[in-house]
Amino acid sequence: MAVPAQTGISLPLNAQSKLNALEAQLRQLRSVMVAYSGGVDSAFLAATAHRVLGNRMLAVLADSPSLARRDMEQALTFAQTIGMPVRVIQTEELDKPEYQRNDANRCFHCKTELFDGMQALGAELGYTNIAYGMNADDTRDFRPGQRAAQEHEVLAPLADAGLTKLEVRALAKAAGYALWDRPAAPCLSSRVEYGRTVTREVLAQVEQAEESIRALGFREFRVRHHGELARVEIARAEIPKALSMEMLDAITAALRSAGFQYVTLDCAGFRSGSLNAVLPAEVLLRRGA
Repeated sequence: MAVPAQTGISLPLNAQSKLNALEAQLRQLRSVMVAYSGGVDSAFLAATAHRVLGNRMLAVLADSPSLARRDMEQALTFAQTIGMPVRVIQTEELDKPEYQRNDANRCFHCKTELFDGMQALGAELGYTNIAYGMNADDTRDFRPGQRAAQEHEVLAPLADAGLTKLEVRALAKAAGYALWDRPAAPCLSSRVEYGRTVTREVLAQVEQAEESIRALGFREFRVRHHGELARVEIARAEIPKALSMEMLDAITAALRSAGFQYVTLDCAGFRSGSLNAVLPAEVLLRRGA
């Protein structure tokens, strides 16, 4: 199916052919459940599967303390907007010691919990396949959750079609999805330094801190949790807005209200996955394996 034409929107070369390949792959499936977080990748995959398969697809949203309430609400709103069926399941990764200890394999344990739950739901409802929103760029990053997907035989249709993050955003924009430029929003646990125990209290602290920064007018940022210290990463384009004494005081007050004793602004700006910088090279080289 061709992408709807909209004035002023141009697609990267080959994006349309990759979309055709994605649709063809989905069309071959008897049915599919899509692991859905409300991020651009999973939302575009779920929306495309819904368009191609109709009632033979189901978006599955995992609800746990690591999912910010804002992200959950946005995910449900988008699904409602396009009439896409969603099932919310409770996941209990936070009760597992191997997840709480927050080592380099935390994402593996999270995705294992998710895919175990989806497999149980699929057996109950008669869905024959599970898919998730890994794109072609993700295969080059350190993402232990990919190993969990491989072990559960979870499909990665975006990556299989060769769709990059930029192409997914462009296709989502062309399709008229308002979330096409939504900043990436990984789980709240990804803000907690490796080795620091992940608890409900820590995640609530991170969520409160980030909501406070968002309320100050920033769009792309992270609040990294280092115990008593909050390290704030703000997109480089937005850093100038942070560099007045009034704004620095406001950021400090907001994060102290969230329970942090010390607040620092990272001069390097926002970097996705910046906490991975402390991992040994041999761990990073494993990637999803």
